[in-house]
Amino acid sequence: MQHALSILQNTFGYPAFRGMQGDIIEHVADGGHALVLMPTGGGKSLCYQIPALLRDGVALVVSPLIALMQDQVAALQEAGVAAACLNSATAPEDAREIARMARSGELDLLYVAPERLLSPRFLDFLASLPQIALFAIDEAHCVSQWGHDFRPEYQQLGLLFQRWPQVPRIALTATADAETRADMLHFLQLQDARQFVTSFDRPNLFYQVVEKDSAKKQLLAFIEHDYPGASGIVYCLSRKRVDDTAAWLCENGLRALPYHAGMSHAERDANQRAFLREDGIVMVATIAFGMGIDKPDVRFVAHIDLPKSPENFYQESGRAGRDGLPATSWLCYGLNDMVQLTQMIESGDSAEQQKQVELTKLDAMLGYCETASCRRQQILAYFGEASAPCGQCDNCQRPPATFDATVPVQKLLSCIYRVEQRFAASHVIDVLLGRANQSVTHFGHDKLSTFGIGRELNQKGWRSIIRQLVARKLLVVDIVRGQSLLLTDACRPLLKGQQQIALRPLADDKKRQSVHAERWLRTEREERLWQALRRWRKATADEHNVPAYAVFSDKSLQELVLQRPQTLAALKKIYGLGELKVARYGSALLALVRDGEA
Repeated sequence: MQHALSILQNTFGYPAFRGMQGDIIEHVADGGHALVLMPTGGGKSLCYQIPALLRDGVALVVSPLIALMQDQVAALQEAGVAAACLNSATAPEDAREIARMARSGELDLLYVAPERLLSPRFLDFLASLPQIALFAIDEAHCVSQWGHDFRPEYQQLGLLFQRWPQVPRIALTATADAETRADMLHFLQLQDARQFVTSFDRPNLFYQVVEKDSAKKQLLAFIEHDYPGASGIVYCLSRKRVDDTAAWLCENGLRALPYHAGMSHAERDANQRAFLREDGIVMVATIAFGMGIDKPDVRFVAHIDLPKSPENFYQESGRAGRDGLPATSWLCYGLNDMVQLTQMIESGDSAEQQKQVELTKLDAMLGYCETASCRRQQILAYFGEASAPCGQCDNCQRPPATFDATVPVQKLLSCIYRVEQRFAASHVIDVLLGRANQSVTHFGHDKLSTFGIGRELNQKGWRSIIRQLVARKLLVVDIVRGQSLLLTDACRPLLKGQQQIALRPLADDKKRQSVHAERWLRTEREERLWQALRRWRKATADEHNVPAYAVFSDKSLQELVLQRPQTLAALKKIYGLGELKVARYGSALLALVRDGEA
């Protein structure tokens, strides 16, 4: 382990192992198989990269995305590690050189997509290697149909055990419920592997949920207030919404780029490359974007539509703050989001059992949004982890007040009953507010006893109550019958006056504005040095044709600003500065620090 610690400090520039990293590295380096569940930003990659450097031979890393492979290889090469990747973009002459290096022992890590690895030609190539150090299967949740990124090729990776049973295998992912974990063990033949399950908590993430009003305007206000000029990701449910939102942000002075499956491959690749390599870009995307995105300085992930499941939400929001610095998960949702997702699930081609699983996950996501308690507790409990209130979410920092909603709820339930449970929320609210529009008068609902009895609340207030009752299973939205609101048996005690109910009032977004944003730059001199370091990093990254974070992360630059080292020895104590980077960049960094103090 002393050798492993030396590699960690001298090659990667990190002072000590975090959490279970040391135990995992020792186990795999000694030849053991492992299943690793570790949150995004927890340092999963080091769990196979360091054993690869400790063991003889080349380590094979199975990775599902070309962009992910290229970024990880670029970062490893910047740290002085002999790494390469083979994918559809690799030129034939480059592939031949990579194969030669692997056979001659000049290569430490080789990244490859599962489709290529499973080809007979590549398996023959593996058999020709003098020694294989290990197999690492990254994003291993892709093996499961119950997961959110299913890739059928992953289910065939068990043949690695059949052909090379003596080579250690390590499967890694950030999210896996019980069914997904069982599939990983089964299909990857890891039943005898040691399981390392770390906490799912991301303590640097601030969780915030707002009720949808005008989502684009709410998003713009959030970015301008909390993260002006920062890199971020915005997730939308549809391609059209992606295009509209990206255009809206650009019109309002932000640099935003779209990403969805309807764009050409060249357009998607160019936008992803710009996002990864430049500061201050907001990527607006469908869920087609993001798996394995290694950019550590994403300061926020925003959802302007409800995610399909807690797994999707956790995976996507976890792309913020991988560097450990403060970051935000911001979610804006409304009742229509749930209705739209329910429609998508029920009209899909999945088997009935799969649909029920997806609907259950959607219910859990709705519960996260509507909870009045700690959001971190809610998301961790979903993954089977108990925790105390975090103090780092909107509900903890500004606990939502509740009010006795018994009377308005009785009015709502009574109105739904009197319109015979045949109408959607908008019609029911029109009746409660006494709006004698064409639809209300056509059905004679202006003659009902509930017509106009709900004027103490506005439309937003009634929608908030409906959402909370749906989340509590007191109401059901019948998708088949035009999104009609249906009463459940749980309503009876409320309607009969045998039970009371407390709900959250409609939130005021301005009052709920996050208060966590950390303004760490204290003086004009620090601001000047910070900007100078970022400009230098960008120029250096462009020169080396790598993402900026492959040179240095924001965390490294922040420590340079705060500590202002004056010698090469002091530079070695900065987070992320290994020996090679100090040797390569030390003089330039010291000159920048000195200029910043002038």
